[in-house]
Amino acid sequence: MLRSFFCFLLLAAACHAADRPNVLFVLCDDLRQDALGCYGSKHVKTPHIDRLANEGVLFQNAFCTTSLCSPSRASILSGLYAHTHGVTNNFTEYPAAMDSFPQVLQKAGYATAYIGKYHMGEENDEPRPGYDYFVTHKGQGKYFDTEFNFHGKKREVVKGYYTTVVTDMTLDWLKQQKASKPWCMFLGHKAPHSFYTPEPKYEHTFDDVRVPYPATAFQLDDKPKWIKERLYTWHGIYGPLFDWRKKFPDDRPEAVKDFENMVHGYWGTVLSVDDSMGRLRAYLEETGQLDNTLIVFMGDNGLLEGEHGMVDKRTAHEASLSIPIVARYPALTKAAKKIPQQVLTVDMAPSVLELCGAPALPKIHGKSWAKLVKEGDPDWRKSWFYHYNYEKQFPYTPNVRAIRTDEWKYIHYPHGNGSPDRHLAELYNLKDDPGETKNLIGKPELASKVAKLQAELAKLMAATGLTPATDKMPLDEGIKTALPDAKIR
Repeated sequence: MLRSFFCFLLLAAACHAADRPNVLFVLCDDLRQDALGCYGSKHVKTPHIDRLANEGVLFQNAFCTTSLCSPSRASILSGLYAHTHGVTNNFTEYPAAMDSFPQVLQKAGYATAYIGKYHMGEENDEPRPGYDYFVTHKGQGKYFDTEFNFHGKKREVVKGYYTTVVTDMTLDWLKQQKASKPWCMFLGHKAPHSFYTPEPKYEHTFDDVRVPYPATAFQLDDKPKWIKERLYTWHGIYGPLFDWRKKFPDDRPEAVKDFENMVHGYWGTVLSVDDSMGRLRAYLEETGQLDNTLIVFMGDNGLLEGEHGMVDKRTAHEASLSIPIVARYPALTKAAKKIPQQVLTVDMAPSVLELCGAPALPKIHGKSWAKLVKEGDPDWRKSWFYHYNYEKQFPYTPNVRAIRTDEWKYIHYPHGNGSPDRHLAELYNLKDDPGETKNLIGKPELASKVAKLQAELAKLMAATGLTPATDKMPLDEGIKTALPDAKIR
């Protein structure tokens, strides 16, 4: 009788686990939408990621609310804007007392793990709350032979290519999980973050592909002055290009070859990420877990590759804001869907928790896209705001406060001391000019449009607790040309 009762408990636990999906959440660093085949790349072949999109959901207009690694990652975990979770730069730790969606899942009975690049708390590689198993490293990590901290028990240099190594670790952990308990695996890739170093097998994949500077790199006459000043800095196309250009600044036409090599290196790292997704999917198929696993693949922020003469991110321009998000889970949709509405990093936590049947995080800024995907959502947002704070360590981008609607974008640059904007504002009609080639801020006939966007921006910010009295930011000290400290690049 006792044995029968024990078997019943195991069966009940297994059935309960089957009602709740596993979660495989894969986060890339600095991944552009157009570096994936499913988002239209002409050169980068990503068949495994594309297959997820072809069997699930592709969010066509997905964005980060702060285009910087640590703030964006904290927003993904918490569903909150950076000024609320407090991670406003790349050197701040995710608050230990603040819940994240993995913490909620752990409390709800999930086995949880984080493996790979965490990148909140630059020098902290110790385990964080909410994870049964936590493996990361200090700082950025290296593409080859990174030293990992294995859940606080040992530090060890693991030989091999980063993407392959963390995929191996992920598979090892998944193989240890029991069918009676759902799991949430959060895999953080280093790729395709600088300094872009492909696996040897992909080093020369794009040698024959010519990559010119984008046309917008030379369409700067109506742009604010700071954009031209950035051209010759660490974050400009004539600068060192993350070590791909050894002698700089260099604005000679033939120096575009350094830019091309940089882009080739970036693309090459993405190919290994696609290999990783293929291995993970194959394991889920082999073990019969694929259709009961919510797979989310995304980037933390966008990346400028020459647009407006810039590299890196941080700005409110489209290439900096736009991120890829792909999700596969048959209970969400059995047919492939492309979602045109604006989805944000702050929407990820509430979406995962709803799909897992877990308690919601309280008082967050994001909204679950489960209903949007399943049946449409007439109340979905049509506008949102973006903010970034000037960094003394990277003095190449001003303070930014911007609003993006379905059709328009307005960007302004507060000085940081309450005085009027330091720089010329920007206004773009995204419907007619998705490449942001024409700054319309000086058009008198659009003054009323600007006023409406300014009012909507103030309203959106106030709804998250940001008002002129509470919106604290560093003083904008202007664009500088010195290189950042090598330790934080």
